[in-house]
Amino acid sequence: MDHHLSIGAVAERTGVATSALRYYESEGLITSTRTDGGQRRYSRDVIRRVSFIRIAQEVGLRLDEIKEALDALPDGRAPTERDWHQLSTSWRPRLDEQIAVLERLRDRLDACIGCGCLSLKVCRIVNPDDVAGDRGPGPRYVLGPDAG
Repeated sequence: MDHHLSIGAVAERTGVATSALRYYESEGLITSTRTDGGQRRYSRDVIRRVSFIRIAQEVGLRLDEIKEALDALPDGRAPTERDWHQLSTSWRPRLDEQIAVLERLRDRLDACIGCGCLSLKVCRIVNPDDVAGDRGPGPRYVLGPDAG
């Protein structure tokens, strides 16, 4: 089995466009080597990294956060189960907070999104007397210190 894959093979295996793979490489998220003819070749472990990038983006993480996490993984070898466990453990608080925000949004969306109603004097749903406006801008009951 060839241990190096073309950009097309990585795109096919991961479902990511070749243009995205080139972008990830330019941003330092993945690496490749070049053949004598200048074609990119990726080690097989890049499939895991690209899959990780896709999942992380799907849950709303920014590329700089993803890059920081991937930078913690070893260079020159495929990450081990222990490497992935350490990475996932470091992300748990961030993901738990995101899950909590999504749950609050889901549970309150049918009544109000907790927007703070700064344009209304009185919100009879969850913000009577515009108390959220006194607590600052934005969706106080879904994001921020008043959420929960």
